[in-house]
Parts: sequence; C-alpha cells; structure tokens
Amino acid sequence: MARDHWGSRFGFIMAAAGSAVGLGNIWKFPYLAGSEGGGAFLIIYLGFMATIGFCVMAAEIAIGRRSQLNPIGAFRTIGGKGWSVFGYLATAAAVLILSYYSVVGGWTIAYFVKTLTGALSVSDTGDYGEHFSLLISSPFEPIFYHAIFMGLTIFVVLKGVSGGIEKASKLLMPILFVLLVFMVIRSLTLPGAMAGVEFFLKPDWSVVDADVVASALGQAFFSLSLGMGALITYGSYLGKKDYIPGSAGWVVSLDTLVAVLAGFLVLPAVFAFGMDPKAGPGLTFVVLPAVFDHIWAGELFQAVFFLMLTIAALTSAISLLANPVSYLSDQFNIQQKTAAIVVGIVIFFLGVPASLALGDWSHITVAGMDIFSTMEFIVDKLALPIGGIATSILVGWFAYPKMVDELTNGGTEKFAYLPIWKWVCRVFAPLGILWILIHGLLT
Repeated sequence: MARDHWGSRFGFIMAAAGSAVGLGNIWKFPYLAGSEGGGAFLIIYLGFMATIGFCVMAAEIAIGRRSQLNPIGAFRTIGGKGWSVFGYLATAAAVLILSYYSVVGGWTIAYFVKTLTGALSVSDTGDYGEHFSLLISSPFEPIFYHAIFMGLTIFVVLKGVSGGIEKASKLLMPILFVLLVFMVIRSLTLPGAMAGVEFFLKPDWSVVDADVVASALGQAFFSLSLGMGALITYGSYLGKKDYIPGSAGWVVSLDTLVAVLAGFLVLPAVFAFGMDPKAGPGLTFVVLPAVFDHIWAGELFQAVFFLMLTIAALTSAISLLANPVSYLSDQFNIQQKTAAIVVGIVIFFLGVPASLALGDWSHITVAGMDIFSTMEFIVDKLALPIGGIATSILVGWFAYPKMVDELTNGGTEKFAYLPIWKWVCRVFAPLGILWILIHGLLT
C-alpha cells in the first residue's frame, strides 16, 4: 500500500502543532502556572521547551521520516528488533490516553452545548462546582459526549493524511489561534487584570523548589505529545526535502505560544475577580465559568472558550488515533478507513469505564485509584517517560549517524544546534525524563 504524505510543509507543521497543542496547553498549563508560582514557573518551563522539548521532538520526527513506518516498525528499523518493545509501548499508550482523553474532550463539548442552551447560567463558583460534579458523575451524559468526540476524531482520521488530518489541521489550528487571541484581549481588558499579568510574568524565585522544577519539566515534555508515538507517526509521512529542525522549531514555538496565551487568558481573569489561581484542575470547569457569568456578553465568551478547548482537544486526539491506525495499515495492509473505525470503536469502549469511574464505578479501585486515575497513572507516570528516555538514548547513542543524516537532509542543510542536540539527547534528556519518572512515582 502506497504511503500517504503531507501535501505541504505548512500542513505538517499545523498537524504536528495540533498534536502538541491540546488540553495540556489551555487547561493544564494555566492552573499549573497558578499553583506553582507564576513567573518563575513560566521561565523554567520556557527553558525546558527550548532544550529537552525541542531536541526530543526533532528526534521523534527524524525517527519517523527515516523509517517511513509507524512507531513499532520505526523502533525496529532504526534500533533493531529489541527496540520494537518501545514502539508497542508508545502505541499502547496512545490507545490508553485517547480512551480517557476523549472523555475529557466530551466534557468540553458538553460545556459548549450547555453554554449555548443557557444551562450553565448559575450564580456562583459553588454552583459551578456542583454542576461539574453532576456532569462527570452521570452514567449517561458524559458517555454520550465522549461518543460524539470520538466520532469526530474517527471521521477526520479515516479521511487519510492529506485529505483528512492535514485539511482539518490547516482549518482548525488557525481558528484556534484567532479564538485564543480574541479571548486574551477580552481577559486583559477586565478591571484588575494587570495583577494577573504581573503574577504571570514577574518571577518569585523564593517559591521554586524541586516540585516546581519537576512540574515545569513534566509540562514541557507532556504538552509536546512526546513519548506516545504521535510525532513518529506524523514524521513518517514527511517528505525527504523538508528540514526537520526548522519544522520542529515551529511546532515547539507554536505550542509554547498557545500555552503562554492561555496563561494570559486565564490568570488575569482569575485575578480580576479575586479568585484563587491555585484552584488546580477546577480552574477551567469551575472558576472560569463563574468569571464569565460576571462579565458583559459572558455567555458569548464562554461559548468561544469551550469551542476553543474542544478544537485543541480534537487536534491532539487525531494524532493519537493516527498512531494505532498507521500500525494496522503498515503491518496488516488494512485500509485506513477500516482501521480508523475499528480502532476508534475499541477506544470508545475503553473510555466508558474511565467515565463511569467518576460516578457509578468510583468504588472500583486499583492500588487505591479509580479506573480513570489508574489509566492516567500508567500513561503519565510510566509509559510516556519510559518512551521518552528510550527515544533519547536510541537517537543519541545507537542511531546517531542516521539521525544526523535526517536532521541535515543528507548533509545538504546546516544544523547549528547539532552539538547541543547531541548531548541533550545523550545525557540531559534521559536524566531529566528519568527524574520525571522517579518524581512521579514518589509523589
């Protein structure tokens, strides 16, 4: 079966940026910045994005293009048969992530719909907290929206690389940026918003400890979709003339820009209304709706916000589904449409227990964690860090000449960052990601 390719470099950058830009940027980054000290967290995060984040991303794309295969085939081709275990790990992680990620994506659709229908018009933060709890603990409603979210993801992927993923990314990513800038402008014009800007930009180094550094490094690693095979898959569709470091630089820059803009959206709004920036995960689904409820045209801005959140979630979900679909297409010569539908349905059913775990099945636990938390633990604390370490070691030590060949397009392009890339992949990235792994297991 002939392998599909991106129609343009811009299409690849938008698709790869879409893979990286997700709920981690717009949902997680602002509440981490809020709870981890603001400006100091931001500076440390930017440093990790420019070093470990960029280097591992370029490595994953290079592995994909060199092999022209899915992550399982790519690790086997580049490193040898024994390395394929890390490809299986990445593909399994992608399936598991998407099963519960789609549930959260469904929440964003639910909030968008509820905003349009006026169902979120309540009076204070406590009411919003109760509303959110009722949604996620319902046995039917979140599964319904989970099905819609997975249906949208399947629809895009079954259209193929250039005809589906690329077209959707070239449309959705610019829309996302426009909506985000629109929302940031509104947030910055709120009375008292500058207190949030100062908190976000002015570093207070007294709050920095090992936990803050680990959170910044973890956010840089996870927000770029590293370790889950998505960028290896996307890299396998990349033409041989494309300059990988340049494309990786664009993707890291766009991903970072979205996260920073999300910080400028959320934190000024939170400070403007005297709310707690350390509210954690509830900042998006509990605190922000209360903010929107108190501003002019609040329902409009709230609808725009949750539409934006849905788009960000969808672009990441597409890349996660593309990983196992690529494997079935490469390994078993299955049509992409068939593979997308079959894998998508399997992932939907895997997500049902994750959703029910927050309600009727909350009593079912594994090592003290519900099903949703167990899935998240396996992926975030184990699979992705191990995959990131393996990728760094493979490209830095075992396949370095092949990777240099890819990064320089056979020696025809200069890569001035190459000495830094080499030692980041050989030493700093494995040690840094190992720290994420150990810190995650101990906390």
